[in-house]
Amino acid sequence: MADEIKVLGQVDAAATTTTVLYTVPNLNQTTVSSLVVCNRTGHQRTFRVSVHVGGATANDKQFLYYDTVMAANTTFSAVLGLTLNQGDVVKVYASDTGLSFNMFGVETS
Repeated sequence: MADEIKVLGQVDAAATTTTVLYTVPNLNQTTVSSLVVCNRTGHQRTFRVSVHVGGATANDKQFLYYDTVMAANTTFSAVLGLTLNQGDVVKVYASDTGLSFNMFGVETS
């Protein structure tokens, strides 16, 4: 088994649109070490982050963060330690434009 430390995903989220940040590739497992969300605007925004096991359709149980408030020009950082299997999907949502999502971790193949 080989480990690759990497940036797992980066998204400049569209307003009010659920967007895939990362999908675990086939025959891989992933450990997500951290998530950073940056509000690049001078206005308050909210965001959501969800994990869809095996690419499952949307369900309330999947949310890690839901309408978390970010003040203007701030950064949210979380150390997670999430373990994901092949086909698991991390999705993000922003209340408006101006939020950047970055996720870091290790893919194991």
